[in-house]
Amino acid sequence: MRVLRPSPGSPPRAWQHSSSSVSHHCPLGAALCNAYDARLVVMTGGCLAGLGLILASQATCLVHLYLTMGVISGLGWGLVFTPMVATVMANFTRRRTLALGLAFSSIGLSSFAFNPLFQLLVEKYAWRGALLILGGLSLNIVPCGALIRPQQRSKAPAKVDSVSRPSCASVMHRVSSYLELSLLFERPYITYTLGITLLNVGYFVPYFHLVAHSRHAGFSEYQAAFVMSAAGASDILGRVASGWFSDLGHFRLIHLLSMWTTLGGVFIMLLPVSSLSGSYSALMVISLLYGFCSGALTSVVFAVVPMIVGVERMMGGLGLLQLIESGAGLLGTPLSGFLKDVTGNYVASFMVAGSFLILGTLTMATLPHYFSCTDPPPPQRRSPDDKDKGLHSESEQMNSLPSDTNHRGV
Repeated sequence: MRVLRPSPGSPPRAWQHSSSSVSHHCPLGAALCNAYDARLVVMTGGCLAGLGLILASQATCLVHLYLTMGVISGLGWGLVFTPMVATVMANFTRRRTLALGLAFSSIGLSSFAFNPLFQLLVEKYAWRGALLILGGLSLNIVPCGALIRPQQRSKAPAKVDSVSRPSCASVMHRVSSYLELSLLFERPYITYTLGITLLNVGYFVPYFHLVAHSRHAGFSEYQAAFVMSAAGASDILGRVASGWFSDLGHFRLIHLLSMWTTLGGVFIMLLPVSSLSGSYSALMVISLLYGFCSGALTSVVFAVVPMIVGVERMMGGLGLLQLIESGAGLLGTPLSGFLKDVTGNYVASFMVAGSFLILGTLTMATLPHYFSCTDPPPPQRRSPDDKDKGLHSESEQMNSLPSDTNHRGV
């Protein structure tokens, strides 16, 4: 087993990649929230996230980093992200999209602050001390999770069935109920998930290759880095502006999402075209517009979910959506890198990436009532009592039919 021997002031290269072993977007957190409570799940996730980083500071080989940062911290963040997003959506009805935009803009701001902060900690305390401090900072998620207001859950039927029929079928039914797997058999949810999945294939490509493309176009390292920073700043502005504009109620959220997605795809395609003439100003303008649109659609993507699955199934719907779309996001960057190796430049990479966003818009256009000017009523979960009442009323109608037909026959 190879032992890590980094220099005192430099972190190992592999630590940045080890955190991707477990996706931050998984349905496990949503299922546990349905089974127990979001407060408990988020507090547990905060403990695991901090514990993984603290243990990683004592790592002596790459396997330790993969187990601590990848598995433990990754699982912890997976238990935090989806419940927190669902909690924000559950506690806001009138300004829900703006609340999401503000929440996601804070993620962007923290991302800006993380890189210089971590570099400062590495220079002052070495990489082990930096990870130890980050682990302590991550433990602040625990008191934040304790502030979550408990939500009422309507999962009693599944628990009653598991008590009355303690069989394998009842356990599987209970797990399926917590994961909301029934959504995978509903056409509106499948259509929306497919559209967001296609969107995600090309969404992250500029974040990985825009700097390299700028350098390949002949701009300096400083200019290339500034292009990416400017796009990130406009991304934060777009999240807040989109949330505010969406809550005005002038347009349906699905239409706004389609608009931002289409514009984002067009501006991704224009990124290599704007730099063909060697104009740094044109590249900067297109990058700003792309960053704004990419941030604007982020605030709306999650706000549409309750309108498709209903508020009661929102937690499970978010978990499954993020699991599927995250897998697609992992495919876009290798595909764009492959196209760059084949063609020798990033033109085809950005063109294909932008086309995936437009294809996602066309997929969402096949949703039921897409071209309607008003939102259809969200679906409601039918309880067993409602089903029994429906069956009872149908049986009464069937019992009344024979007398009518016999009377008509005479």
